[in-house]
Amino acid sequence: MLNVSNAAEERLTTAHRAKLAYIYVRQSSVNQVRQHQESTELQYRLVDRAIGLGWPCERVQVIDEDLGKSGAGSVERHGFQKLIAEIGLGHAGLVVSLDASRLARNNRDWHQLLELCSVFGVLIADGERLYDPRGYHDRLLLGLSGIMSEAELHQIRMRLHQGERQKAARGELRLPLPAGLAHDRAGAIILNPDEEVQARLQLVFAKFRELQSARGVMRFLRTNGLPVPVRPVLGPSPHDVVWREADSTRVRNILQNPAYAGAYVYGRRQKDPSRCRPGSVRGTVKVAIADWAVCLQAAHPGYICWEEFMVNQRRLADNVNRYEAGHGGVPRKGSALLQGIAICGRCGRRMNLHYSGPNGDYPVYCCRVDRDQRGSAVCQEVRALPVDTLVEHALLDALAPDQIAIALAAVGQLEEESRHLERQWTLRRERARYEAERARRQYDAVEPENRLVARSLERAWEEKLRAVEAVEQEHARWRSEEPLIIGAAERAGLQALGENLPRIWHAATTSAADRKRILRFVVREVVLDQRRLQGQVWLKIVWQTGATSEHRLQRSVRAYRDYIDLERLRQRITDLNAAGKMDKEIATMLNREGFVAARGCAFKGENVWLLRTRWGIPTVKINGVSTNPLRWPDGSFSIQGVAAELRITPPTVFDYLARGLLVGHQLTKGQPWQIDLSDEQINRLRARVRYTRRSKKEAS
Repeated sequence: MLNVSNAAEERLTTAHRAKLAYIYVRQSSVNQVRQHQESTELQYRLVDRAIGLGWPCERVQVIDEDLGKSGAGSVERHGFQKLIAEIGLGHAGLVVSLDASRLARNNRDWHQLLELCSVFGVLIADGERLYDPRGYHDRLLLGLSGIMSEAELHQIRMRLHQGERQKAARGELRLPLPAGLAHDRAGAIILNPDEEVQARLQLVFAKFRELQSARGVMRFLRTNGLPVPVRPVLGPSPHDVVWREADSTRVRNILQNPAYAGAYVYGRRQKDPSRCRPGSVRGTVKVAIADWAVCLQAAHPGYICWEEFMVNQRRLADNVNRYEAGHGGVPRKGSALLQGIAICGRCGRRMNLHYSGPNGDYPVYCCRVDRDQRGSAVCQEVRALPVDTLVEHALLDALAPDQIAIALAAVGQLEEESRHLERQWTLRRERARYEAERARRQYDAVEPENRLVARSLERAWEEKLRAVEAVEQEHARWRSEEPLIIGAAERAGLQALGENLPRIWHAATTSAADRKRILRFVVREVVLDQRRLQGQVWLKIVWQTGATSEHRLQRSVRAYRDYIDLERLRQRITDLNAAGKMDKEIATMLNREGFVAARGCAFKGENVWLLRTRWGIPTVKINGVSTNPLRWPDGSFSIQGVAAELRITPPTVFDYLARGLLVGHQLTKGQPWQIDLSDEQINRLRARVRYTRRSKKEAS
């Protein structure tokens, strides 16, 4: 029993004893609870201290919900929060703890406790004396005690961290290993002896080299029913290799783990309290590769080399669709061929992409960084469809000499992929049969009379046998859909397709993402500038080899003042008009010669008339721009003249011409009609008109 001084007893009043006494018990970790049981027992014996201070046993409450929890923060310390709540409700008269470090290891929680105890008149007791937070000297001692407690924790952490880092710098700190690695008996790091684990990880890295996308690798694994090995740190069987269904996170963890590249790394993540999630004490953030505290390359065997690991990291970073950061993103299903690789030729930034039109199916490359960040105008917008067509032709022309080699490589790749998948299925079937055989041996080893155990082992054996049957059925289904050996007919068909790349490119089975992926294997980026040349889009294709090629493309414009070759168009229309061609004839000839109207469509007669009017080119009609006279200078009649002479409408005149009752001619199509009409024809046609009108009147 600890002694209580008379001065301490003088601080106690009846008002204090009328309230409850709380004993706060805490250990910092689960290991301390298991191994330091004397310390825990000593804290529980503080109940006798409270009884000795005058509290009945039934009015002494023990708060021990925080056993195994650190006192550095109060996020997870429900016991401490309960103590604060009881003090704030005025239920507490005394708080007893072994020392200040048990109550809190940070000044925020410690001074919150002192302030509440001071407001509500609660005394604080430790293993030596009694404190009144309202007293000056006691408050000073309690404050110093809290500061020393936090400083002590800081010193402990600093020493431990320095020792840990020194050991890691020598590569001797034992870190958790991923599923593909293991420790041998001597403690050295080796590849996991499980062949299926090795084969599955090698397949993941091989498919990433091919597909260039972690999500694409995930879809491939799920399509073929191939799980990935993981080694959980927590759970019912920590640090054991288990198989889980592939998802994007697990595939990225494999690709981003430097241990698979044979590197020993310490400091991949660091603590960041601002990233703390609800329910956790501290959050962590990734550290850039250049800022890793320890990185020892070639420290142990790996599945890939360090250079390939760095290439994979750059590819994963570039797959993030952030154009403003210079990332192209992975090829997507949209129709824009240059998605992610189009560069603005005016400012050098990567161009965004949006779709316009009534149905949202017209892609447009847009450089809008200045507008988004500064509120200024858009740098430029380029219509994607004509640009994509030009780049597509350039790509197919560049690949034309290598079509046979591409076809043979495609056949070899398909066969190699089939062999890899067959290897994965063989290992999976072997594992399932081993699990079933192991369950059988366990069943055979049990005593027949011990039916309580035998029945459970029998059920486990049956489950393993059903798993073997399921794997065999899945394998048979896969073999029926994906033959292992490509026959002569299939090989010939694939080679024929490979030798005709345009047919594969335009095939309905080739998706937009596939076309973009093919393009990126050959083309690094395409620079676009539609303001460098009038009426044209200037392109520079940067090939993966480093070579460049420049191209020009006529673009649609809103006004003819921006037309690509306005003077040539004006001269051609003037020449055709001087040759006596009408507007529709001129439009037909312009389209035949390759001219395109301003908005990218074909020329029509209305377009030619508009341009003639704007440029002041006179019409070739015999009456110019005046209305048709009743009679032409040569004595022939116009349509209006015949209608006035016969007292009929102009449409009836056209009908008579079509039926041969009138004879006329046009110099060219579009010119006014010149109709020959004698007096005899006038009298005959007038009589016909009177007869027709009288017949209609009698019929009515």
